[in-house]
Amino acid sequence: MATVERKPPIGRGLPALWQLPAISDFTAPGWLRRLPAWLTSGVLLVALITVSTFIRTREIGGQLWSDEANTVGIASHPLGAIPGILRAGGGAPLYYVLLHLWIQVFGTSEAAVHALSLVLGAASIPVAMWAGWSLFGRRAGYMAAALVSFNAWLTVFAAEARMYELVLLLALVCTASLVHAFVFGRQRYAWGFAASLALMLYAEPWCLLFAAACGAALVVCWLRGEDRATVARSGAASLALALLAYVPWLPTLIHQAANATAPWHYAPVLGANFPRALVGSDRVTALFAIALLAGCVPLLARERRRSREATAVLSLIVIVSVAALLALMASLFVPAWAIRYLGPLVAPLMILVAFSCARSGIVGLAVVLISCAFLANAASFIPKYKSDMKDVSGELAPQLRAGDVVLMGQPEQTPLAWYYLPAGLRFATVLGPDPHPSYMNWDNAYTRLLRANPARTLDALVASLPAGGHLLYVRPLTDGRWPWLPAWAQLVRRRSAQLGALLTHDRNLLVVPGGWAPHTYRGSCCIASSALLFVKR
Repeated sequence: MATVERKPPIGRGLPALWQLPAISDFTAPGWLRRLPAWLTSGVLLVALITVSTFIRTREIGGQLWSDEANTVGIASHPLGAIPGILRAGGGAPLYYVLLHLWIQVFGTSEAAVHALSLVLGAASIPVAMWAGWSLFGRRAGYMAAALVSFNAWLTVFAAEARMYELVLLLALVCTASLVHAFVFGRQRYAWGFAASLALMLYAEPWCLLFAAACGAALVVCWLRGEDRATVARSGAASLALALLAYVPWLPTLIHQAANATAPWHYAPVLGANFPRALVGSDRVTALFAIALLAGCVPLLARERRRSREATAVLSLIVIVSVAALLALMASLFVPAWAIRYLGPLVAPLMILVAFSCARSGIVGLAVVLISCAFLANAASFIPKYKSDMKDVSGELAPQLRAGDVVLMGQPEQTPLAWYYLPAGLRFATVLGPDPHPSYMNWDNAYTRLLRANPARTLDALVASLPAGGHLLYVRPLTDGRWPWLPAWAQLVRRRSAQLGALLTHDRNLLVVPGGWAPHTYRGSCCIASSALLFVKR
């Protein structure tokens, strides 16, 4: 890995306008400096991965929520069927293919499906060290690895069976490759940029915003580059190659955009949760701001403004700011503003903060150590209970038998019920019998739910039950205000209430004594459910 000469402490060589007090640097003990670089780096890497894994496995066996269950359900189908299912189920295929292969070996338990995300997150630590070290020197590499090891966003999604850890891993490669190829002129990395960006698009469609931000960073590289012709030619070719590789998936993406229902569509005012949700807390955000100020201000010195290091930093800033701005603008029309979609921005942000900490002496070291200490207690930002469907199943499953009907008031919760309830049950929603309860069909879901007839659906379901057969009604707990503002959520709440009223007055059904759950509601970070068990006379 290439090393970069350490710059003088802040405050030296700056114009009077930017003059700041010099910041003391620090050095490692002599005995540590005498050890081979590969040994100290290896020991640090093993230590960081070990500590990070310990922190991130605290909730690895926790409950799934509806999106995770939907993901596991899709991945459980044959490999060749996954692209077709995603056409109606939403998403891009890369993670589902990886999860399909993973569960063939390790199974579909909560811990097993979460473990894939844990492994991908652990792989991000050495990649972050490579990115920081190869771009800005060994110290930046160490700090990048430490920051990624404790990053709150990675910790949260290490306990989710979703594609976001994969996206972050690819974003680290993509960001570092862009800077290598188009700032430092190492053209062999252009292939890595194109390949990693294409894989990001196949992992999460919203990475198109990240691709657009990379395009803006390439413009910065072209404007400030010494060899503009090479940057323009190679940059355009790499970006075009990544987008060209994505063309086979475009028909599916267009179909999803034209037909899918957006269940949750609201954005914080002015993106109020950014970047706090990416780094863990306002305290960590403030620490990073101090590091950025201390590390980046020296680049304003006249002799360093046009340096490659300054261009690299500016490119990283452009990627983060442009992608966030595009997401905020898009959220006015489509549900683009969700913190999980902004995960790729963790990569350039962590590399940028690592550079700033490496260049700001003792202040940077303090920022890394204190921020890691703040984030070591994952319980402060990881939800303990993502859903209560596991509790519902544990309490009512013993009373169910094959052929009984599970009626879901909230259609997208069906895969979650399918995951936790016993096999052999029939599933239905207000839309009618569900032939594929393992995943949600979002094609025109709002229109179909709007046109649904709850009375007709319920009559047909009750008629299909034999005497003594059970019907388990699972409805959403509609507490809170914000989750129920979107049009889809309001319609779900109305249809659930209609089904509840019809069931209560249906003379063919009796409530099973004690047949309700959960008896103890422990809270839920996502939409929770309650259930009532009926028996046919």
